[in-house]
Amino acid sequence: MLQITYLREHRDTAITGLHKRGLQDAVQLIDRALEIDQLRRTAQARADELRALSNAESKKIGELMKAGKTEEAHALRQRVAQWKDELKKLEDNLAQYEEELRLHLYKIPNVPAQAVPAGKSADDNINVHQHGAIPVLPAGALPHWDLIKKYDIIDFELGNKITGAGFPVYKGKGAKLQRALISFFLDEAEKAGYSEMMPPHLVNEASGYGTGQLPDKEGQMYCVTADQLYLIPTAEVPITNLYRDTILNEQDLPVKHVGYTPCFRREAGSWGAHVRGLNRLHQFDKVEIVQIRKPEESYRALDEMCAYVQSLIEKLELPYRKMLLCGGDMGFNSAMTYDMEVYAAAQQRWLEVSSVSNFETYQANRMKLRYRDSKGKIHLLHTLNGSALALPRIVAALLENNQDEKGIRIPKALIPYTGFDRIS
Repeated sequence: MLQITYLREHRDTAITGLHKRGLQDAVQLIDRALEIDQLRRTAQARADELRALSNAESKKIGELMKAGKTEEAHALRQRVAQWKDELKKLEDNLAQYEEELRLHLYKIPNVPAQAVPAGKSADDNINVHQHGAIPVLPAGALPHWDLIKKYDIIDFELGNKITGAGFPVYKGKGAKLQRALISFFLDEAEKAGYSEMMPPHLVNEASGYGTGQLPDKEGQMYCVTADQLYLIPTAEVPITNLYRDTILNEQDLPVKHVGYTPCFRREAGSWGAHVRGLNRLHQFDKVEIVQIRKPEESYRALDEMCAYVQSLIEKLELPYRKMLLCGGDMGFNSAMTYDMEVYAAAQQRWLEVSSVSNFETYQANRMKLRYRDSKGKIHLLHTLNGSALALPRIVAALLENNQDEKGIRIPKALIPYTGFDRIS
């Protein structure tokens, strides 16, 4: 969440930034936060004043008693008691203001970075880089949802039988291709300096609030209600929360982690041709990279992470484009996001396979994730994450783009992992 000190000092900048997201009530949201904050600060100042008065005057009571001035001592004792009663009410009010402010700040999305363009939807995103030629497919080329049936490598009907729609079963070479991609992505991340983590696949409510999935995305998460645990939508959630309520030393930075997990998303309200087959699932595999950086390093790290993701897509021999998201298409927590989209030739459309985001201090402020510099001062850190990569749409593009009359060709980089060079 945004720091209240930032909103006090940069109110107009925050409003201008939130208008990039198309947030119509930005003024009301921010001014209400500042109003609650002023009530809190006024109560805090009076509480501090009363506490100081009570402590100072309490010492005088004993002195007056020793001097035989019992009536003065009794009168002063009554005043101190009144102050303490007022102080107790103020402390109760303070707790209420602090809780109200915290809950209100959860409603305010992150302020987009200056370079983020204004816009309402994906139509307003900017193509900043494109690589690779669009494949020319043979006559009779099939979309991936027909290819997986033809070669019997992924079965949606079996998944529907044992779980429900959006939970496919991977079979034979389809399963091996999944495992190959996961191993390839993890090995490449290790070469790039990321330390592998294998986190839990369920998180508690505090972790959901820490990285901003709660309360914003509660309706999109699967909840184990008996234990109030949530199935993770991405490895970002447990990996970043490893550092919740933590003060790192400067020499421990940067933190660079990678993790493979299945991901679970309800995807409520999703329908239509654009979500057919592997294009959108309730359960899918993804390798995630996470970085924790000092503020002055985070945008350099964002560029580094994008370049790394782009290198993976190039090794898979897929055409892609890098999109700078506009304010209205960014996630609630993000200050800047780049999406990587690969071209699926049979569908003749671009598919998002990675989002790489800088959250600046937004998550760190929620999690109390900080570092101590060489002078002993404490600062909030910046958190970043990126898909490296999400498997379903990568698989969709690999199947569609590499089909020919003999089957489906496997990219050279994957053959050591699959053990085969073709699905046929």
